[in-house]
Amino acid sequence: MALNKNHEFEELNGIKCGIVEKNAKPERIAFLKELLELNGYTIVTVQTPPPKVAAPPPPKEGEPVVEAPPPPPAPETFTMGVTDYTFNPINAIFGRMLKTKKGSIVTWAYWNQEEMVNDDEVPYYEK
Repeated sequence: MALNKNHEFEELNGIKCGIVEKNAKPERIAFLKELLELNGYTIVTVQTPPPKVAAPPPPKEGEPVVEAPPPPPAPETFTMGVTDYTFNPINAIFGRMLKTKKGSIVTWAYWNQEEMVNDDEVPYYEK
């Protein structure tokens, strides 16, 4: 159990991991996996389990039995963790511990894939 929302850890495939992101799409997982492996972390990825569906209430006496429609298919999402269970993505980004392929510092916008160019590479007067 995590002390706060920013530092979660749990077992993924039997390995205690620091959680990087939950309910992430495959494209996001590919981006984060490449970035974190470049920075020396071992990645563990598992498919997010489908949401639990509550059983329909039993019919009352005299009411016809109506079959519930099948639940919609669960979206294909994943939970990603690193084997270093002390890893905290917030601390790693703002502590300037992660680097890109070019060797520049990973910013919050780069981590969230809002900008594929780091703020460190663009001078303030060109923004």
